[in-house]
Amino acid sequence: MAGRAELDVLLSLAGRTATPLPHPVPVRSGGFGGADGLARFIVQEGIELLVDATHPFAPRISANAAEAVAKTGIAGFALRRPAWESVSGDRWISVADMPEAVKALGASPRRVFLAIGRQEAHHFNAAPQHDYLVRSVDPVDPPLQLQRVSYVLSMGPFHLEDEKRLLTEHGIEVIVAKNSGGDATYAKIEAARELGIEVVMIRRALPANMEAVDSVAAALRHVDQVAFPAAKRGV
Repeated sequence: MAGRAELDVLLSLAGRTATPLPHPVPVRSGGFGGADGLARFIVQEGIELLVDATHPFAPRISANAAEAVAKTGIAGFALRRPAWESVSGDRWISVADMPEAVKALGASPRRVFLAIGRQEAHHFNAAPQHDYLVRSVDPVDPPLQLQRVSYVLSMGPFHLEDEKRLLTEHGIEVIVAKNSGGDATYAKIEAARELGIEVVMIRRALPANMEAVDSVAAALRHVDQVAFPAAKRGV
């Protein structure tokens, strides 16, 4: 939407990434103070359309967005990319959350690749018998309280051959991943399939009650279908 002169676009980031990628539109960072705070911001700024394009594993943000849309009566919809689905050759263990993922690793020591970011890595302090490789955009702070852990700082998109090399060099036996969907991080799932590596896959929570589309192209079409006055703002 950055190239649309008739739209006044504001991008809101949660503020959890220390150095986010640059964007061609104005950006605000940080929370609003829940659904009520977001609703006040919408009214104060004259927002007319809200697009919830947050990460699939940020259910609180999505719930606040849906509630704020309902409170203010503005137009709003969510962009939710489809979840990954297992195919022949995948060795998935489906779990509901991080504590279940910790249990799914089992009691015997294993080489574990945590591909879940940094926010919830601390759950695995409860299973110190394993060796961990943790990948995140920003450093895990505080570091995990484990004797055998190493860290990789990297941002996607990731590529199949690079992922296979990483898993092989570190002797990874199991991957813990969130079912975030999309192409940017799917290479680790492909690599696990080709190498016969087990994946503990964390399911998404039920989405917020909000109209949704499943692609950027569909989102842009949906924006075009919303009737605005001449002056428009979107967040």
